[in-house]
Amino acid sequence: MANQKMERNLQARHISMIAIGGCIGTGLFMASGAVVSKVGSYGAVLTYALIGVIIYFLMASIGELATFYPVSGSFGSYATRFIDPGLGFAIGWLYWILWILVASVDIITLSKILHYWEFFRQFSSFSICVTFFNFYYTY
Repeated sequence: MANQKMERNLQARHISMIAIGGCIGTGLFMASGAVVSKVGSYGAVLTYALIGVIIYFLMASIGELATFYPVSGSFGSYATRFIDPGLGFAIGWLYWILWILVASVDIITLSKILHYWEFFRQFSSFSICVTFFNFYYTY
């Protein structure tokens, strides 16, 4: 085990599946029912297809930037380079705040999912969220 080295064996299909898994997230599963109840199944498919096209072009343009101007930072580096350093700074902090909020929403979603089972109904949603919040940010 000590002699094994890391190898770069990721293929395009591996990276595609990682990207799809990162895009789907819990929001798709938790919000789909509300969308379908408001706009119907055809409206939901049309909306998801439209947003998918927008996301495709966004990711293609970020991919082009990353290919032409490789940087060690995130996409905020492009805002710093092409627009203004203050905008790059703001984008970096907003991205951090966004992921803190996403982690919190995931914990709330976990609480909702756990309340499906009878055992977890004896605990309040708040106590489940605090427990997993401490676990999530401690380890």
